[in-house]
Amino acid sequence: MSATLPVLDYTADMLRQLAEADVHRALAEDVGAGDLTAALVPAGKTASARILAREAAVICGVPWAEAALRQVAPGAQWTWRVAEGQRCQPDQTVLEMTGLARGLLTAERTVLNFLQLLSAVATRTADYVAAVAQVPSLDGETGRVRARIVDTRKTLPGLRLAQKYAVHCGGGWNHRIGLYDAVLIKENHIAAAGGVTEVLAQVRATASITAVAKFIEIEVETLAQLEEALQAGATMVLLDNMDLPTLREAVRINAGRAILEVSGGVNMGTVREIAATGVDRISIGALTKDVKAVDFSMRFVDL
Repeated sequence: MSATLPVLDYTADMLRQLAEADVHRALAEDVGAGDLTAALVPAGKTASARILAREAAVICGVPWAEAALRQVAPGAQWTWRVAEGQRCQPDQTVLEMTGLARGLLTAERTVLNFLQLLSAVATRTADYVAAVAQVPSLDGETGRVRARIVDTRKTLPGLRLAQKYAVHCGGGWNHRIGLYDAVLIKENHIAAAGGVTEVLAQVRATASITAVAKFIEIEVETLAQLEEALQAGATMVLLDNMDLPTLREAVRINAGRAILEVSGGVNMGTVREIAATGVDRISIGALTKDVKAVDFSMRFVDL
């Protein structure tokens, strides 16, 4: 069963507009009224520079790096040596630039900040995707992965769309973008509504929700709750913090009736076994929440 997921429109125009807005905010907090240190460099001096990756990574953040150069280094020219979504090796040149030295210096930290964050998200996502790539589906076939790696709303404030794009760039899938485009009924919603059956009936009867929600999903913590949700017509169920035997039993009980998603307890040591239970989706907050920045540096080669 394939999961119905919100899909961002990752067109060149969408990414450029998103990157321009993100970079505008980043430059406002970094540059303010002007770069005092770059002012020490003669105004008309030109230079060439390159950005090096100090470790292996999946490159992500090209639109953001280019937006920073456009905004503070007008007239600069650049060439990417590693394309968006491709892997680089340690000490490999990723980007070469030529332009006014002042502009390149002012853009440096903003370019690196976006590259180090988004490449980290893409790299971690790619590692999880690779980890489940050879897990056989329930019919025993490998190379046809049943479980998709999915992100969450655990993102840096103001950078959610950028991080979700990075997940996409790393081969993962986007969950709901925010509270406005899909329904995820959690334990507090269930308690407030009076139970699993009651909350599902209520959400289906609310026209303002059903008219816009891309999907309606309910979180369950026990097999009894799963059975109740299925009896109430749930089509997407989030299995929260269940151990492997319970997950396998949940897949058996479900029998293909609903899309099953797993959350909680997912790491590189457990993700293969979770995927092997036969669930459809594995959502991982750590893709965007706990990332360690990829190490990049910029060096002038002709100044």
